[in-house]
Amino acid sequence: MLALRLLNVVAPAYFLCISLVTFVLQLFLFLPSMREDPAATPLFSPALLHGALFLFLSTNALGNYVLVIQNSPDDLDACQGTSARKAPCPPSSTHFCRVCSRVTLRHDHHCFFTGNCIGSRNMRNFVLFCLYTSLACLYSMVAGVAYISAVLSISFSHPLAFLTLLPTSISQFFSGAVLGSEMFVILMLYLWFAVGLACAGFCCHQLLLILRGQTRHQVRKGVSVRARPWRKNLQEVFGKRWLLGLFVPMFNVGGESSKQQDK
Repeated sequence: MLALRLLNVVAPAYFLCISLVTFVLQLFLFLPSMREDPAATPLFSPALLHGALFLFLSTNALGNYVLVIQNSPDDLDACQGTSARKAPCPPSSTHFCRVCSRVTLRHDHHCFFTGNCIGSRNMRNFVLFCLYTSLACLYSMVAGVAYISAVLSISFSHPLAFLTLLPTSISQFFSGAVLGSEMFVILMLYLWFAVGLACAGFCCHQLLLILRGQTRHQVRKGVSVRARPWRKNLQEVFGKRWLLGLFVPMFNVGGESSKQQDK
């Protein structure tokens, strides 16, 4: 239990450190290298377009990250006594989290990178957080590959060029042909690639469970759920105006379940 509580503190700090390093690399390395193009117009320069796209992705990722923490699942300690007789808590959708030390409704899993449980109130923000984090990491990897290709004059036209970049760069780093800053960017390329794929996998898996009307906790326990149309399951999590909330993270449209709880 002590190890889990320690991980609950280290994992968010690790994510915030990666976000800070990514922002610094984008601001001080990738963007200045794109300003050196003399043929680009000031309005549609690569640096301006790249900065706007990265700002959009990072704002949505960090915005939903904050909302996942802010919209914590309901603590069902209040579902005791008279309130429990009026509205019994479904046992199949509740779970006691040992890390948070509370019982949550519609519990899915505990996310150590946010230090919070994922349930009915923050499921939508968690899916969007995974989506935009994946896009931001993969986009940073593409920008980093373009920077390394220009600085080290490396061609990535061959499919295996990215796989052989790390061992080749390590040998060149110890021989003095590759600078420390360039080696750090190369290491970050593989970290962005790994985090981007992991977040994309989490996002796809979570969307599949939402379409089925299930939670990860129910799947682990083998709990069967009542079959419903997939559109109703999707609307329950993302709400009716889900498209606007997809581009503006602070516009928390909310789902039907959260509206019912507020009443």
